[in-house]
Amino acid sequence: MTVLRRIAAERRAVLVPLMVALAIDLAMYFAVVRPLAQRVANRAELAATAEASRRAAEQERTAAHAALTGKARATADLTRFYGDILPASLTEARRITHLRLAQLARDSNLRYERAEAEPEIIRGSSLQQLTIRMVLAGSYADVREFIHTLETAPEFVVIDDVQLKEGAEGGNSGLVLTLELSTYFRAGDHGDR
Repeated sequence: MTVLRRIAAERRAVLVPLMVALAIDLAMYFAVVRPLAQRVANRAELAATAEASRRAAEQERTAAHAALTGKARATADLTRFYGDILPASLTEARRITHLRLAQLARDSNLRYERAEAEPEIIRGSSLQQLTIRMVLAGSYADVREFIHTLETAPEFVVIDDVQLKEGAEGGNSGLVLTLELSTYFRAGDHGDR
């Protein structure tokens, strides 16, 4: 007899219960433990996927909230721009351009030679444009001061074009400044055309 058979024959009382226990352990492992381990792994994967989805949803909510806040802020800024910054009517636009520009020119020691203003309808917009062409004369330093004051003034006036020429020969007029300016106003006012 070989050594293994002899040990099996002598220790049969111990080996049989061990073999049965091993078979039961293997059966339990494949029938219960392994499927449970697979379920736990699947649940962990589902939990990780759910957490990633939750984070993505939170980011989308934050982005939507920021967009809503930004839209509300933009609407408030636009309302303030239309109400407080833009002239309310053609009359107000002309007052800002004619009277205020003449005062700025005088304060900057420039000679106010002439000005022309023409309202224009902007298609597809609730705004109209008042285009102003004005001619001033004076020194370079006074011209710089005038343009700086105009750019920093609270009134909404856009400088579209600047032309600077020397004054007439033989005269003592210094420089001639020709400005093309624009301001905008709500199109609801049709008076004073």
